Amino acid sequence: MSKWPDRTRPNKTAKIPYAYVASEDDPLVLVPDQEKVDFVEKAMDHLEEGNSSRRVAAWLVSKTGDNITHQGLILIWKRFRGKGTENPSQRLKDLDKTRRKNKPKTLEEKKIAAAKRKQTDAKRRLTMAKKSLEEISPKPEQLTGSLDFDVIEQQKQQQDVIFAPNKGPQTEFLAASEREVLYGGAAGGGKSFGLLADPMRYFNNPNFNGLILRRSTDELRELIWKSQELYPRAFKGAKWAEKKSQWSFPSGAKLWLTYLDRDQDVLRYQGQSFSYIAVDELTQYPSSFCWDYLRSRLRTTDPTLPIFMRATTNPGGIGMGWVKRTFIDPAPANTKFVAKDQESGKDLVYPEGHDRAGEPLFYRRFIPARLSDNPYLMEGGQYEANLLSLPEMQRRQLLDGDWSVTDGAAFSEWRHKDHVIEPYDIPTDWMRFRSCDYGYSSFSSVHWFAVDPNYDTLVCYRELYVTKHTGRDLARAVLEAEGAERIQYGVLDSSCWHNRGQLGPSIAEEMISQGCRWRPSDRTNGARIAGKNRLHELLKVNEDTGLAGIQFFNTCRQVIADFPLIPSDPKGGDDIDPRTSQQRHTYDSIRYAAMSRPKAFSPFDMGMGVPQQVWRPADAIFGY
Repeated sequence: MSKWPDRTRPNKTAKIPYAYVASEDDPLVLVPDQEKVDFVEKAMDHLEEGNSSRRVAAWLVSKTGDNITHQGLILIWKRFRGKGTENPSQRLKDLDKTRRKNKPKTLEEKKIAAAKRKQTDAKRRLTMAKKSLEEISPKPEQLTGSLDFDVIEQQKQQQDVIFAPNKGPQTEFLAASEREVLYGGAAGGGKSFGLLADPMRYFNNPNFNGLILRRSTDELRELIWKSQELYPRAFKGAKWAEKKSQWSFPSGAKLWLTYLDRDQDVLRYQGQSFSYIAVDELTQYPSSFCWDYLRSRLRTTDPTLPIFMRATTNPGGIGMGWVKRTFIDPAPANTKFVAKDQESGKDLVYPEGHDRAGEPLFYRRFIPARLSDNPYLMEGGQYEANLLSLPEMQRRQLLDGDWSVTDGAAFSEWRHKDHVIEPYDIPTDWMRFRSCDYGYSSFSSVHWFAVDPNYDTLVCYRELYVTKHTGRDLARAVLEAEGAERIQYGVLDSSCWHNRGQLGPSIAEEMISQGCRWRPSDRTNGARIAGKNRLHELLKVNEDTGLAGIQFFNTCRQVIADFPLIPSDPKGGDDIDPRTSQQRHTYDSIRYAAMSRPKAFSPFDMGMGVPQQVWRPADAIFGY
């Protein structure tokens, strides 16, 4: 071990060399800090063993808490270990030569060396984290059997708190562990600020690459202003590059704040990778194309760095439909659920043959935002008053965070509290029937109804949505769902009876041949308008009974999701928007049911003395 002599300095303000302290008797006299000297001696030993000077310097900083560069460490080595040679730097040259000789050459050796470096870095970060935690944790003298909350609160007030999440949804959003999370609902809930704060936990990781998007540059500007208030205060040395639209942090971490105007713009990120991707106001995008493509850019080579996609939005907007189907409809709010396929509605799982076959690919979660969760905007009540003054549709979206209404909805009468009910056992004497709108490439939607004889109302108690089903396949699925139920009749899209040059049976005839009976829907002139008007009547709430003319079991999740989003004709007609596709199958099936003139059973309908007409196919194979 080297002997560290006492030193002097010219004045009291002169810099003190590393591992030295001023003497208590004379501040101009410097004496070795023996505790730090021991660590420095170990560091010089590590140097002579052939370890990197940068890594040894980082290790020394973690042990002593005092900063030192690798050049400074080499100067200390030269001072205490290098004087015995003719050339003080020759020893270091020999060490470099030895280090190069021992450098891993094979791929396996390189992997082992890389793993050791990551392990060492992880230990260093853990040490620094523990040290930081000790600084902010209450001291033992502050604990008197239980926590002294008054003391802790006083400490918090004395600290320079840069950001503290609001209790409730904002805190839940920042703590969420699911791969994809939507933080949406009422305006003013602190969604955008939460989106900026969420990636801050990773800014000390040099491998972090983040991306936050808005639809346009004008909308992006507010996010940039908020980030300029937050990031430089939290991370000294954080720099914003306007031309690159990029934040860079001292650790090497990077975060882009940029725009994504059109679907084609996602191709700008082809070949790039991000560990964190977020979109502000997700419903501004008309389809899920951008969101799905960006998911392919989500990757990292750092096993310690998780990958996330985050989004915020208010209800409404051109893309409300697909956002609602993706995040809102699959499960109740604040519930973790397996991500589902947009087309089939099935869970996304690893395919057969994969070593994780059947396991979920990833999870999603929806966290609702409320204005009441933001005490800063609630104070004074001015912002709340502004939202209360809005028209009903906008008020329900922005103040209540209601996802059941949309701009330009064809059926503004829809209310979840009036039209969605808990399931119950339907009496066996109630008349039951079904309706269906057929589709092969898209969806076939089937709904089962019962007529409540007490109030003469319709109750939709079951639904079936399937894709890529032929007429025979659909018939078998319908009959399997019904079991031994007595279904009075079924009404099917009349176009299913069209032969259209087919040599064999029509779609309807194929279904009938399986024992699944149907009758054609009304296709007369004006039937669509009449059907829509009939639905308006059924959606009304009777003032005497307090019941709507049509209600849906809450187990019919797809019809509940689709019906409020059915758009009206933008040209001002009495029909729905002809361009809609997703909700059209649901709408047509419900419309067929409403136009089929259902009524409750009476004793005369039971065939008392009246011969019942029995359907008999002319052809036993084709069913016609």
